[in-house]
Amino acid sequence: MRAAICPLAGQDVHPFPAHTGANRRPQDGALSLARPRRYGRAMNLDTIFAALADPTRRAILTMLLEDDMAVTDVAEPFEMSLAAVSKHLKVLAEARLITQERRGRVIWCKLDPDAMRAATVWIAGFGMFDAVDLDAFERFLTVELDAAASDAPAPAKGQA
Repeated sequence: MRAAICPLAGQDVHPFPAHTGANRRPQDGALSLARPRRYGRAMNLDTIFAALADPTRRAILTMLLEDDMAVTDVAEPFEMSLAAVSKHLKVLAEARLITQERRGRVIWCKLDPDAMRAATVWIAGFGMFDAVDLDAFERFLTVELDAAASDAPAPAKGQA
């Protein structure tokens, strides 16, 4: 099976990496799908989408849309410990979706307005593809085929 070229890494990606042992790297500079290397923007997108994958973190981001909040205020509506909410906040901060600032004894969380720009640009790239209405396409083909059949000359007598 041929290896494909990874557009982000510019290296070969083998669909079924060879089982070479736990500590061995793929040979000939090939990039294994089992543990893809991360480069710049792709790593940032992965981190952002991983952070957005959790419904609790999405709810936190929604709360922070309105205003900055203290960590204790963020934790209040959730039925989990303050430590669990802090872990969610850490994931959001590592993805650079929020910033945290200490004011006195209180840690405040703030939504970063430019945080999802890379993800938004990436998703917008798929907006150029419109959904295909197969029923309308079928009606179009029926009309075109009927028109083509009526324009076709009738076979002459004696020809089959």
